[in-house]
Amino acid sequence: MKIIVAGTGFVGLTHAAVCSEYGHEVYAYDIDQQRLSAYRSTERAQIEHYVNEPGLATVIAENHERYLFFVDDLTNIIEGVDAIFLCLPTPPNRDGSSDLSYYFNAVTHIAGLLAKRQDQRRVVLVNKSTVPVGTARQLEQVLKQHNVPNAGVASNPEFLPEGNAVEKSRHPDRVVVGADTDEDFSIMRRIYSQFTNHVRIRYLETTPETAEAIKYVANTLLLTYISFWNGVGARLGESLPNIRMEDLKRGVTSDDRISTWGSYVSNGAGGSCFGKDIQSLIYQLNSVGEATDLLQAVYRINEYQKTYLIDRAIEEAGASFNNKTVALLGLAFKQRTNDMRDASSLQVVEALLARGVREIRAYDPLAIAEAKRFFNPEQNHLFERITYHESPKAALAESDMLFISTDWEEFRGLSRTIEATVQPPYLIIDGRRMIPDFTELVKRGYGYIAVGSPYLAPES
Repeated sequence: MKIIVAGTGFVGLTHAAVCSEYGHEVYAYDIDQQRLSAYRSTERAQIEHYVNEPGLATVIAENHERYLFFVDDLTNIIEGVDAIFLCLPTPPNRDGSSDLSYYFNAVTHIAGLLAKRQDQRRVVLVNKSTVPVGTARQLEQVLKQHNVPNAGVASNPEFLPEGNAVEKSRHPDRVVVGADTDEDFSIMRRIYSQFTNHVRIRYLETTPETAEAIKYVANTLLLTYISFWNGVGARLGESLPNIRMEDLKRGVTSDDRISTWGSYVSNGAGGSCFGKDIQSLIYQLNSVGEATDLLQAVYRINEYQKTYLIDRAIEEAGASFNNKTVALLGLAFKQRTNDMRDASSLQVVEALLARGVREIRAYDPLAIAEAKRFFNPEQNHLFERITYHESPKAALAESDMLFISTDWEEFRGLSRTIEATVQPPYLIIDGRRMIPDFTELVKRGYGYIAVGSPYLAPES
């Protein structure tokens, strides 16, 4: 099949690369020349500057100029195309609605090109981005306004977890396709031929509106699960005596009906999807007069988690952040990615600066370059107080307290590094419960606050 993928961010680049692995002729389209140059270089460092996803650079290098092509002009590409996947940004507006300006700018441009093509075989435009319910119908109207012949519309939401996107593209849990005609379903089946009759992968065909809604409900349910554990499990462990959080989790999730996914407690979930999608779903339901009390509570709990440990440190440990140096370990929203969109660290940094810290000594294995973009001193002079370091030990040096904000595996063995680098009195604020032997640190004079546990004052 001849495929165009419009947009080469996380979703578009992964989708284009993996589709090329299956022998499709894939044209990844973008207007960002620097981004395209990085991808064309096939150099891992340049690719990962834009999308840092395990294994993705290798797939691109193996298929570039063979099945995978990066283009900034579709004029000579549009002929003979079978499907155009729309992988475009849909950021939230202040009221929670989705900003579809990037989407419709691209769609209008593509529709104009499709209207002029000579080869009028059936082409399907596929919404891969997360878009509000009803967007497929709006796309149909754009095609009609431009008199595009023999074109269909489909919804095919992505369900890619960052840090494991390539593997999940190759072996998805499910493939959801929403369309109206057998002709469009047939094109999508040919694209996804390796999945349509797979014994372990669910291939679901439904209406475009249902497909659009599936993505929102799935992400919101996942965030609800996370917020339940943070809003109930963590509060139990923090407020009632003698509750062991790990045992609570194991005991509850031993029931086969209850998923182990999301049963951890943390300083909040981030990333490009959860917060944006639940806000959009709230907006969509409110727009038709439906109550959204549950969704609003889920969102509030998640936002509260991101900085409440700082308040606990003040109230329970008597900590003062004014003129103190804080080591911040973890900047990405989760391990195995450099993505900082809606990361808890963003609010942690703002909260610490608002409380007058002298310096934030930051470390992350992948996200330091991204952090420098988010925390630009030219936009806010307070960001000059952030320094970046090459290891946890370097970040810990000369700090007064530690905040762990991301669940990188290398943070699990920090106890010895902490003891070798900083001496009590010293406060550890653990947003991810990354230090399993925290009781030993407490015995040696370190204070410890973690999600799901009461404050443990130093014993000596």
